[in-house]
Amino acid sequence: MQATIGDRICIRGTHVESADRHGEVVEVRGEDGAPPYLVRFDDGHETLVYPGTDAVIEHSAA
Repeated sequence: MQATIGDRICIRGTHVESADRHGEVVEVRGEDGAPPYLVRFDDGHETLVYPGTDAVIEHSAA
């Protein structure tokens, strides 16, 4: 998985009633776009993310 600053990340809910979480990659801490990523989620929460198989990167058009 590779990302750049400005890409969007979607982490799928793992349970039936869990909503997906969406956010923006604000910092890439791994080499060559590799995780971990500092992500600002749409609710304003920022956290360091090591994405698993439930995550999808949506690359920005830039």
